Amino acid sequence: MTETLQAMLLAVVQGLTEFLPISSSAHLIIPAQILGWKDQGLAFDVAVHVGTLAAVLWYYRLDLWQLACGWFASLAGKGSSEESRTVWYLLIATVPAGLVGLFAGDFIEAHLRTLPVIATTTLVFGLLLGWADRHGRVPAKRELGLGIAVIVGVAQALAPVPGVSRSGVTMTAGLFLGLSRQAAARFSFLLSIPIIAAAGLLLGVDLAQQTDPVDWGLIGSATAVAGVTAYACIAVFLRLLDRVGFMPFVWYRIALAALLYAIWIA
Repeated sequence: MTETLQAMLLAVVQGLTEFLPISSSAHLIIPAQILGWKDQGLAFDVAVHVGTLAAVLWYYRLDLWQLACGWFASLAGKGSSEESRTVWYLLIATVPAGLVGLFAGDFIEAHLRTLPVIATTTLVFGLLLGWADRHGRVPAKRELGLGIAVIVGVAQALAPVPGVSRSGVTMTAGLFLGLSRQAAARFSFLLSIPIIAAAGLLLGVDLAQQTDPVDWGLIGSATAVAGVTAYACIAVFLRLLDRVGFMPFVWYRIALAALLYAIWIA
């Protein structure tokens, strides 16, 4: 299999798994472990981050416009609104993950990107998602508030650990706290924007400092593939969420964890 085809397949995997509650790191390690695919490099990482960021920005473009208008209006002294409060919630909820990335990112990268860790976190946080989905099936649903935003943000701080799944752990926290499935998913996806943007920016800075040649055609293709795949994934996921719930993803994570344990033992 050519390196170009490998890169496109990995871009599809990144686009699909960035927003589904199934952990992108767990999926990206399988081609390397089973098929021996090599790391696509820093430029590829930047490309797929840009692609997935573009997807969520475009999907929520109208919401983001309303949020921005409400936030700037509040800054201009025109009073608080649901939109302005949501922006503050997103900013506050981003802080814990940012601190973990800043102070523990190197440790996580060096010591926790192992098969047993990824298999265990895939299993444990999958079971927690299932518990939260069943626990959260109550008629009365809470509205998003500062307390919920803070706790979801703390949950997101676990996301740098491979196998946890950023979207999965934030949706799990939202469900446990009484948000509806759609509200938990929406806040999780909006919360991904500053995190993905920050990660892409840091990778971009590192890329600017390296002297290795870059295949810009491949990079552009990877960006487009990851973006289109991620957009389709968000749209289909939200459309089916109330109908199927999270349990299909829970069972999938259990099966994936079993596969990862088998690879590790073998």
